[in-house]
Amino acid sequence: MRNEIHKFIDSESGAVTVDWVILTSAIVGIAIAVPTLILPNLLPVASGVQPALDTAPGLGASLILGQ
Repeated sequence: MRNEIHKFIDSESGAVTVDWVILTSAIVGIAIAVPTLILPNLLPVASGVQPALDTAPGLGASLILGQ
């Protein structure tokens, strides 16, 4: 019985799976954190884009709508 426990402890068969789980969870965490950090600063800048396009000559809704 003691030999079985030592074999189980020394076994590395699931180590690669654990590495992939940790790597995947880190990627998911970054994918959630980055938009959360960037979005509050991006919204004020993005809200100024539409008025600038509307006042630019040759651009704006008339170009998109075909008017």
